[in-house]
Amino acid sequence: MRVGVLTGGGDCPGLNAVIRAVVRKGVKEHGFEFVGYRNGWKGPLEGLTMPLGIEECRGILPRGGTILGSSRTNPFKLDHGVQQITDNLARDGVDALVAIGGEDTLGVATKLAELGVDVVGVPKTIDNDLSGTDFTFGFDTAVNIATEAIDRLHTTAESHHRVLVVEVMGRHAGWIALHSGIAGGASAVLIPEQPFDIEAVCRHVEARFESEYAPIIVVSEGAVPKEGGGMTLQSGEKDDFGHVRLGGIGDRLASEIEERTGKEARAVVLGHVQRGGTPTAFDRWLATRLGLHAADAVAEGDFGTMMALHGTRIARVPLAEGTGELKVVSPAEYAEAEVFFG
Repeated sequence: MRVGVLTGGGDCPGLNAVIRAVVRKGVKEHGFEFVGYRNGWKGPLEGLTMPLGIEECRGILPRGGTILGSSRTNPFKLDHGVQQITDNLARDGVDALVAIGGEDTLGVATKLAELGVDVVGVPKTIDNDLSGTDFTFGFDTAVNIATEAIDRLHTTAESHHRVLVVEVMGRHAGWIALHSGIAGGASAVLIPEQPFDIEAVCRHVEARFESEYAPIIVVSEGAVPKEGGGMTLQSGEKDDFGHVRLGGIGDRLASEIEERTGKEARAVVLGHVQRGGTPTAFDRWLATRLGLHAADAVAEGDFGTMMALHGTRIARVPLAEGTGELKVVSPAEYAEAEVFFG
């Protein structure tokens, strides 16, 4: 059997570990031959391929990013895009696809599976917002990077008696902010799921200074105040999947705090540093296990499925289950964590 592999969407620590696991098990145990599709769905759309075997996967386990490249290409937005993909798969002699990606990449895989393409999905995103799985690889690395940054910022905040606002990624899910904020001992965590009261934030800042402790506020890029948008800057441009670019909340929040309290405030935007570099041990472990099970799913002809972590067990769920609804922080989960803020 000849199997294609692609990685789509934002880069993520652990992608190379999945590729390595799929290829090693596919070749050694199932006798598969592999072809790498470059740059996400643009690869099978335009016939962009590269050799992909055990030799090409040597040494890539600890590497961040993806040796296959990535993009946010959506074939369903292009005339005859799906037909081009099926034609190129046939031309390349590819019998099945392993698609590694998040909501958008696996959303395309779901539609292709419904149209008869044999595809298996592996979930990845630092945002941890895919349903059907307890955790996605990449999330642990992003949380660790953000936590280390918060740890370092405590000392400079105290030295200069400043408010430091740390903006992290996550789009419309606050998982990175919540986990890193608790782990880093932040004074407050603001997430998209719970619109915040700017006046309450400012009162909290003033209370912290009264106790002679400089506050650290962690804010997710998609967080908004109760009075509505305006503080979260968005690019008017949309990608192929209809997403606007979020960002700017950290700077706006720091400016508002400084203006309303008179306390010096600075914003630190962690940005893409959360997605780069070597994956943590947990993400390597999870990515490897997901890749091994994806190779087995292909061998068993269990297409239209997504590999998922349920507790400590790797399970298979329908692709549609992973992409149908975003997994976000519930009010109960946020309320449970609030005891640590302050």
